[in-house]
Amino acid sequence: MNICSVCLCLSFLTVGVLGDEVKSVSVMEGHSVTLNTNVIRQTDDQIMWFYGPENTFVARINGEAGGTMFSDDERFIDRVKLNYQTGDLIITHITSQHSGLYTLNISRDMKVSNKTFSVTVYARLPVPALIRDFSQISSSSERSSSSKCSVLCLVMKVSHDVSVSWYKGKSLLSSISVSEHSIIRSISLHLECLDDSDVYSCVINNSISTQTQHLNTDVCHKCSDSPDMRNMRIIILPVIFGPLICVIIIIIIKHKRRVKGL
Repeated sequence: MNICSVCLCLSFLTVGVLGDEVKSVSVMEGHSVTLNTNVIRQTDDQIMWFYGPENTFVARINGEAGGTMFSDDERFIDRVKLNYQTGDLIITHITSQHSGLYTLNISRDMKVSNKTFSVTVYARLPVPALIRDFSQISSSSERSSSSKCSVLCLVMKVSHDVSVSWYKGKSLLSSISVSEHSIIRSISLHLECLDDSDVYSCVINNSISTQTQHLNTDVCHKCSDSPDMRNMRIIILPVIFGPLICVIIIIIIKHKRRVKGL
């Protein structure tokens, strides 16, 4: 047998490793995730799942016997299931400790195909807090700026990068990226006042979920109630009704004189 023939035979006997691509999967904490093998299990197939850089055993379906075995690691006890027909791995009530790499080994006809999954578990997003930013009012300019409304959209806790944005209706006004390591976790909105027709919203989102908080008059006053509008009414009302009151008074005086003359 020549060298080429020997190499050809060895190529069939050697374990074949297929599929180096890492598939990314995102899931929210508390939900379930399914890692799909994308195969239909044959009688002699052996399917094994491992977790992390230490290749911690997670689950297995034995070949012809068809028996299943699961990890005794406390992270996976009572959380892991296998689809008997496909070998899909199902993790229920998932938490952040289940984030990481999962490796699938499928043994078939003396060959092994591998697949790798990168699972990212996102904590539930917090509801953003909207608070008045009174630091914008200084003692020297308090009178001129008291009618303005500066609002902070504050994010308290995040486990991954999130986007924090101000919207007017569907139009993006401003946006920042916030992570658990960020020093600044708020974004400002500056308004003269809040008009009834305007809808301002602070939106927090990551790749799988969103939280929204709408701005209302509990935080920012209506334009009709602003100091400028009140001052304008104080000025306008006497201008409009002052002459009218004077005319009425003159008519009453003339009427009294006429009655006396009679």
